Amino acid sequence: EQFSTLNPQPSTSQPSTSQPSTPQPSTLSPSHWAGFKFFNVYGPNEYHKGRMASVIFHTAQQIKSRGEMKLFRSHRPDYQDGAQSRDFIYVKDVVDVLLYFLEKKPVNAIYNLGTGQARTFLDLATGTFRALDLAPKISFIDTPADIRDTYQYFTQAEMGKLRAAGYNEPFIGLEEGIEDYVQRYLKEEILW
Repeated sequence: EQFSTLNPQPSTSQPSTSQPSTPQPSTLSPSHWAGFKFFNVYGPNEYHKGRMASVIFHTAQQIKSRGEMKLFRSHRPDYQDGAQSRDFIYVKDVVDVLLYFLEKKPVNAIYNLGTGQARTFLDLATGTFRALDLAPKISFIDTPADIRDTYQYFTQAEMGKLRAAGYNEPFIGLEEGIEDYVQRYLKEEILW
């Protein structure tokens, strides 16, 4: 019923030659909206995501079960092993941004949601060992052949549009976020 304006049908009281009216844009979308492209989000309550859980979640699990972390080796001369980078953002920062948009209602647009700072997988692994109070034990394995040619070596959110929309709070640093996530949620496998 709520979508009847998208495909209006002539009523029986209208002549069969009448054209259905086209809905106005204001009836098709809310007055305020925002879309977000999430970068590498990590944080509590991602147990259900299986292999799609964050790299930090899988890193902590691998370290706890094997005592070591295996990272993909670089297959490009311009990147050292472990220097592949992602824009990791803690879910607590994501929630803060979304609440800001609900309250302040900045201009309707699609926004990148990362920190604007790429960090290496080596940084991530080292930070996870530190949060688990363990000395780093990291080795490198070949990137699987089926993804090697399309594997992304660097992703980083362009945050200019989000900042222009008025969100100017600092983001939690990677090491601080890993420490909070690992020590409060993953170390003892506390499910929330």
